[in-house]
Amino acid sequence: MAHSHPDIGNWFEMLESGQLFEVVALDDLHRTIEIQYLDGTLDELDMEQWQVLPLAPAPPPEDANIAYGMTAREHSHSSSDPGIPEEQNPLDYLEGESFSGTDESL
Repeated sequence: MAHSHPDIGNWFEMLESGQLFEVVALDDLHRTIEIQYLDGTLDELDMEQWQVLPLAPAPPPEDANIAYGMTAREHSHSSSDPGIPEEQNPLDYLEGESFSGTDESL
């Protein structure tokens, strides 16, 4: 069965099982395709396997981030979440370097 070339970010459905997966990496040197199912499970297929699997291109699921353990709503920062301060800037938490023996006393 001929398939479109797997591109990172494309979704496919295994026709026999109905499982959806996303292509997450391609290794041209080893001719392998890394895929991730909705439950977060990673798998690796070689190009020969890819060509014979009964696959169909599929639209991304409603919440494509579910494989990463969090829904898209959980990834977004909400003002209703007291654990995440609003307008948080990661640079606010960096500490400056101090060196003893500098020439600041001149």
